[in-house]
Formats: sequence, structure tokens, C-alpha cells
Amino acid sequence: MELAVGASDSAMKSLLGKLGSLLAQEYTLISGVRSEIQYIKDELASMHAFLRNLGHAAGEHHDEQTKDWMEQVRDVAYDIENCIDDFAHRLGAQPRGEGLLPDLRRAWYAMATLWARRGIAAQIVDLRNRAQGVGERRTRYGVKDPGPPGPDATASAASSRAAAPSYHVGDRPQPGRQLVGTPEPVGMEEEIDRLGAWLTAEPTDMRVLAILGFGGLGKTTLALALHRKFGEKFDSRACVQASQKLNLAALLRSILRQVMPQVPDKDRQGGATTLSGIEGLSEKQLKEELKIHLDKKRYFLLIDDLWSVSAWENIWVSLPKNSNGSSIVVTTRFKSVAEASRRQQVGSIYILDRLSEDKSKSLFFERIFGGSDPWPDEFRDTKDKVLKKCGGLPLAIVAVAGLLARDPRSIKHWTKVQDSLGSELETNLNPEGVTQILNLCYNDLPADQKNCLLYLSIFPKGYIISRKRLVRRWIAEGFIVEKHGNTVEEVAGEFFNELISRNIIRPVDHSSDGKVKTCQVHDMILEYIVSKSSEENFITVAGGHWLMAMPSNKVRRLSLHSSDPEHAKAAIESMNLSHVRSLTAFESLERLQSFSFKFGILQVLDLEGCRGLMVSHLRKICKMFHLKYLNLRKTSIKNLPSEIGKLQYLETLDIRETNVQELPASVADLQKMVHLLGGNKSTRLPLTFTQAIAKMIGLQTLSGIGICRSSGAALADMHNLTNLKKLSIYNLKDFDDSNRRYSDLLSAIEYLSGCSLRSLAIDDGFTGFLDSVASLSTPPKYIHMLDLSGKLLKCLNGWLNWKTLRN
Repeated sequence: MELAVGASDSAMKSLLGKLGSLLAQEYTLISGVRSEIQYIKDELASMHAFLRNLGHAAGEHHDEQTKDWMEQVRDVAYDIENCIDDFAHRLGAQPRGEGLLPDLRRAWYAMATLWARRGIAAQIVDLRNRAQGVGERRTRYGVKDPGPPGPDATASAASSRAAAPSYHVGDRPQPGRQLVGTPEPVGMEEEIDRLGAWLTAEPTDMRVLAILGFGGLGKTTLALALHRKFGEKFDSRACVQASQKLNLAALLRSILRQVMPQVPDKDRQGGATTLSGIEGLSEKQLKEELKIHLDKKRYFLLIDDLWSVSAWENIWVSLPKNSNGSSIVVTTRFKSVAEASRRQQVGSIYILDRLSEDKSKSLFFERIFGGSDPWPDEFRDTKDKVLKKCGGLPLAIVAVAGLLARDPRSIKHWTKVQDSLGSELETNLNPEGVTQILNLCYNDLPADQKNCLLYLSIFPKGYIISRKRLVRRWIAEGFIVEKHGNTVEEVAGEFFNELISRNIIRPVDHSSDGKVKTCQVHDMILEYIVSKSSEENFITVAGGHWLMAMPSNKVRRLSLHSSDPEHAKAAIESMNLSHVRSLTAFESLERLQSFSFKFGILQVLDLEGCRGLMVSHLRKICKMFHLKYLNLRKTSIKNLPSEIGKLQYLETLDIRETNVQELPASVADLQKMVHLLGGNKSTRLPLTFTQAIAKMIGLQTLSGIGICRSSGAALADMHNLTNLKKLSIYNLKDFDDSNRRYSDLLSAIEYLSGCSLRSLAIDDGFTGFLDSVASLSTPPKYIHMLDLSGKLLKCLNGWLNWKTLRN
């Protein structure tokens, strides 16, 4: 399968790079080990070329023996990579230099690492034998090399690459703003107004609207449009996701989080339940809390994607009933669910059908050309045939439009797409027809972008995904390499924009500089990639929206969802987690308690928003020596242990919206750190800037810091952060122009603005510091983004006179 090729290709490319680097270093190796490593590298390079030929030749049509062999290649590549990573950690850097003292250090190093080197040597010999065995099994299985792609395939690939304009990564246009947020339903303005009038009309009995239709017709889009347009007419409102196996308690908690007043726990009066307090409530207690907060209110509730009548009945009996004009909107693919919901009080069903021919054309050409077809007479018949094969299904239309938009005037490109599309959707909307179109879109992606797409299966259904969080994780996973002189960050940004441009993921929000800030994956696309990832053991999802078979072999990347926590807990206990390289948990760490949090080769750990993170967990995290990405955002932690300094490979540390206000001195040892994200933007509670942070000379992002009395010595070293591209200062304390800190910070900003600083945010707390910034003698060369808060009048006049400012 193409997926197996993509996943194996990614693992192989990463490993070959590490093997080459290992051979280039002057490690003191046990006799014969270097030749074993060279053999492994040569054998895997041949397998890598073979895999790429398979990918060009057979696409989705590999036989079972070929699939099995490809899985063995991927597994041995992962295990070799684990060994190499362990090699680098256990042996460390070998002393260098000439003379007596370096010779003595090398002798001590050789003795101190003898047992480690012998253990690693044994592993390498074993892995060498495995790699040789996998290579020989290819012949026994009869897996034939189809050879490199022929001239037609090569020309097709070249044409595909040439279809998109060739931009330098930094200059490539951002995806258009017309896609911001969930798009409005095409041509449904009158229906939205009619349904909204029904939901908000007298009398005041509760109303239930069921939106019924096939997946991909736009049920959720229509429901959200109603929620946006008419939700403000209600006292309280909430949107919740159902799941294939309903977790009623989780759904009720989600409603409560949206309808309870957003008052900090410390400001609560009496014995009122707090937002954090609802986490431990039983179903009965949750129903009582809902009654307290909704019984006397007019509320609007959207329940998306209900799968069964029993699920609806359990939700219905849990909701407060009143005569205040409350409304419930349900979306479902099942007629029985819609009929059951209509029987409650005042109910109605709205059946969503295919788009008409005119509406289909409008959506199709809007996504290809950004408006109507500018060349309506060019190969009109082919365009009509392609559109007809989309069956009036908005998801299919948008996906196929994303394919065609890369070369919209090429008749060859249009004909190839037309010939690749089946006719299933023309006569009957069915999952097979949608899957066929999604396969076509998926197989059109390069192997490295396939892996980036599959990685989205980590996130739950309906989740709003941060662009920066996603691309930093791609980089930490090794999916991105430098290309054509562009950095990994620039290449990752290019991949992200490509997935947006192909309509595979959709933007939700943009930042002030026009870049996509957050995105979302359509439910049916997410279901497709979750299934693909599970099938190839690329990512394992436990407790998710869809019921997936758990892997029988080693788990490489694990994502814990909250839709079905009992299933997640049971699944984890049956898994082999010794080879987990990536772990993501949503909402709670409860399911991991039985495993004692031991992941020896973990490289990515993302616990954003998780409850239950304790000091004992943090100490175990500090023993995960291979970590490159650590996200503890929105957790309850107050301090990080000093052992954090042992995470020598750490590149990203996200502790925003926690209670951490100062880092231990040991963080100065984190010399690979690229992104340090702290503070709380909404409360302006900062992370104190210290000398330890000033010693992280590789930093490119430093966000959420505060400058105070204890930052004096650190400011003198701030000049060393010459790689810094983004600096965000949330707080200036005990600050005025009479102290040294004032002039040191001013000098540092002036110096860094002449290096690589591109984004600067300062909240000066009305200290007057911004006035001094505006009077800098040397205007910044590279700053594109400014975010200033405080006393601005004089500052703005000064900055606007800097003609070189590019924001």
C-alpha cells in the first residue's frame, strides 16, 4: 500500500541520516562494530530505493506478501533508529584534542563506557542479522523490484511539481482568507433563516431539530451556521461532539464547561462547584449541575454526529426541561436517530441532500479559481464529467477541486483526474465512493507530506489544531528535512500551506500577519486517516471517536482520547509500549497511572490541558532523555524540577498558561532549545527572564517573559541570543529609566533587531519604556511583526518614521 511506502520511506530517510552521522563521528567502537553499522546502512539504502520503486509502480495494489515485507522493513528501521538514539545518549561525546590531558580523558572515557559499548555492539550485531534477514525474505516472498519509474511517470511527477508556482518558501502566498472559519453552507441562506426562525419562535416549548444526511453533505457546517447566527438570542449555548460509543459523563462535562460562568476557582462563593471541580463528579451529580445552570435559562445545545437512538435517549433524559424557549440541534447520519429526536416535545427533521448542479458548480469553481470559471469554454465537457462524478457531495467537490487547483488549465491534468474517479457517487451516496476520492487525493501527495497528513489522526474529532504546535511536532518527529536552502521551519510551513491549498485541512482562524493560526480536519477525512494510520501502525488512537482494532505489535505513536476512557485504559494495559516514540494525552492522565509513566525512548510528549499532572510525573519526564518536544501547556504545574536540565535534546518547551514563573538554573544546559514558550497572555503573568535562559544561545522563540529586579544580570547576556526571531515580553516590573535594567534591555533590543529578530511584542505596563524603544538610533532591519501595549503615542510616532520597518 502507498501508506506503507510513505511511512517506511519516512522512517528510512531519518535512519539513513543518523547512520551516516554516526559513522562520521569518531566514537571508540568495539572491534568490528563500525563495519556492521556500514553494512546496515548499505542494506537499508538498498531497501529504501526498493520501497520508492514500489511506491511509484503499484500504488494501492500491493499483494499481502509485499505488504508484510514492507511492514518488516519499517519495524526493523524503527528498532535500529532506537538503538542509534540510545547509542548517542549512553556514550555521549568523546573527548577531543591533542596532548596528554585529552589522551587521559579518552582513556577514561574508553573505560567508563566499556560495558555500554559492549551492550550496544551486541544489539548492532543482532540488528544487522535482522536487516540481512529482511533483505533475504524479499527474495523468498517473491517481492519483485519494479525498477525506477518510467518516462511517463517521471514526466507526470515533473508536471505535478511544475503545476504549482515556484516560490521561495518565505514569499509563498498564504491560503486565502475566504476560507477563514467553518465555511458557510453553499446557497443555503434562505434555509438557515427559516430554520433559525423556527428554533427561536414562540411558543416557548423546547424544540429539537435533527439535521439528517450522508457524511460530507455539510450537516455540521449547517448546524454551526445556525449556532453562530442565532446563538446570541439564547442565555447559554454549547456545542458538543458525540461519538460512536457515547461517553455520557464526558459529554455532560463538556456542556458544563461551556455554560458555567468563567470565574476563577479562588473567586467562587460558598460551596459552588468550580470548573475544576466538575471533573470528579458522577453522572448523577453532573445532571444536577446542569439543572442548576440551565433549568431557568433559555439555552441552545448543538450535539454533533449522534450514532444511536440509545445515545440520544440517554442525553435527552439528562437535560433540564423547561418552557423558556430552549432549542437542541442534533446532526446524524441515521434516520432512526432523527425520528427518535423528533418525538421529543416540538421536533422537526431537516433532510440534507446533494447540492444542485448550479450550487455544485459554484462551490467547485470557487475552490479552484477563487470565483467563477475564467475560461468556461476550455474543455467544458471534461469539467462537467469531473463535477458529475463528485455526485453533488460538498466534501467530494472540495477535495477534487484541491487536486485540480494545482494546474487548472491543463487538459491532461483534468483528464487524468477524470479517468481516476469512479462513478459510485453519481447514482448513490456511499462510503466507498468517498473513500475512492480520498484515496486519489492522498495518493497524489509526496511521501513526506503523506506522513504529515496521517499525523493529524493524533487529534480528536472536531479538535481545533494550532499550526505552530503541529509543525513543531512534525519537526520533532523527523518528518521534515531542510530543502533547497530552506530551514526545517520553512519547509514545515510550506507543507502545512500545501495541505490547506488542497482543501485537505481547513483554516479556522488567522493571525494578524495573515498566516493560518488554527485549522481543523473534516470528520470524514479524519476517519479516513485514522483508519489508515491504524492499519499501518503509524499512529495508535485509544479511546477515540471511532472504534479501532488495537495493534498486535509494538506501538510507535500513541494518542489517548477521552471519548471512551474505559476502552483507552483497557487497551493500554494490553499494548507493548516499550517502543513508544510519541505520546499525546487529551484531558486526563488517569489512563496512564497503571503504566507508571515509563517511556524510555520518547521523543514527543504532549500533555496540553491534561488534568492530574503531578510532581512525580515531572520527575519521570526528566528521565525521558530523548525528548525533543515537551508540551505542558494549560496544566496545573507550579515548578519544574532541576533534573529538567538532563533533557539534552529538548528543542521545544511549552509551559504557557501554567503556574510556572521561574525555571531552574539547570535549564542553561539545554543548548538545543529552539522554542521556549511561557507566561500567560490573558493574565500577563510572565516567566521571569534569568541568566539560565540567556545562556540558551540557540533560541529562536522566547515568549511570555517578564523583566524584573532579578533579571539584571541576565539582561547583560541577552545580546548572546543572536538566533532569536520572536521575542515576547509580557511584563516590566520595578522598571524606570533611572536603573541599569532599562538601558540594558534597550541595548539588547537594538542589537537583536539588527540580527534576526522578526517579531517583537512588548507590554511596558505604562513604564514609558516604549518611548525609549522608539528613539533607538538604529532602526530594525528584519522586524515584520509588532505588538505593543502601554504608553504608545510617542512610540508610534517614532516607529512610523522608521522607513525600513516592514510590518
